[in-house]
Amino acid sequence: MLYTTFELRINFKNFSLATAMAIKKLLSFLFLQLTLCLLLLDLTNAESLKLGFYKKTCPNMEDIVVKTAYRYISRAPSLAAALLRLHFHDCFVRGCDGSVLLDSTKNNKAEKDGIPNSSLRGYDVIDAVKSAIENKCPGVVSCADILAMVARDAVSMIHGPYWDVPTGRRDGRVSLASETIPNLPPSFANITLLKQMFAAKGLNVKDLAVLSGGHTIGVSHCSSFTRRLYNFTGNGDADPSLDPKYAAHLRVKCKPEDVNTIVEMDPGSFKTFDEDYYTLVSKRRGLFQSDAALLNDEYTRNYVKLQAATHGSSFANDFAKSMVKMGKIGVLTGGAGEIRKQCAFVN
Repeated sequence: MLYTTFELRINFKNFSLATAMAIKKLLSFLFLQLTLCLLLLDLTNAESLKLGFYKKTCPNMEDIVVKTAYRYISRAPSLAAALLRLHFHDCFVRGCDGSVLLDSTKNNKAEKDGIPNSSLRGYDVIDAVKSAIENKCPGVVSCADILAMVARDAVSMIHGPYWDVPTGRRDGRVSLASETIPNLPPSFANITLLKQMFAAKGLNVKDLAVLSGGHTIGVSHCSSFTRRLYNFTGNGDADPSLDPKYAAHLRVKCKPEDVNTIVEMDPGSFKTFDEDYYTLVSKRRGLFQSDAALLNDEYTRNYVKLQAATHGSSFANDFAKSMVKMGKIGVLTGGAGEIRKQCAFVN
């Protein structure tokens, strides 16, 4: 969640030093209390989510979700990565409120048209699930909940873990493209920035190491990492943290100005959810600078090495827990937001 920062100017010439210091302390205390109240509100909303939220109002909801999603993912397994990414990008901007699904309007450029979201896909799957649910339970199930459940089912369908998704989210009415860059971790992020951006969402260093493992599926355009291959410091050099042999292999596929070619993020198993990502990162073969960054922190480095050495002994379980935690970021519950009739439009 983003908080508006404001400044209150006081002419301290009219006060004694002691009075001025007292006022500054009071203002600091009040700002801290306001911040804590907002954080507690977030936590309260997250705790309002529960398993079986639609048990009485739409009892067959989860069956409808999984059957509809399966029709798409069984034909195109690569959609699983796209749907997982869609959920991640939703939660990191304004919380898990389905705002990434909203279309832009004449007077507003929405999140989906923000630069970091230009390659997002899978909207048609969410729309199909929503339509199927509306046919059975009109005006009951939010798009935000549908996205969270579809992401879970998508991972499960390609041999990943399954987790119970607490539901009760409501849909947001605001979606701003301008909020995407400040909130979505970029592929060139270093470990300091990654930790800061995850912490801002209530996620810890372990969550960072675990959720990065989602890169075990999916593909990327060359343009997301060619700087590592050709001009890392502006002197026509390669990123020294990238394995030279792997860099040479990537240069064969990706030329400097290539914006169209796509590369597997986890070569050989990019359609299967497994622990191979950590083996690649441990060998300095992570595709993004943000992947390589995991080796620059003691905790994340140890986690990478542990999963690589033990064939992902705890990865599946860890991933399920971190996904549930991520799915509670900034949720709207109760009377907040709305239940959209169509996921791309506010009511």
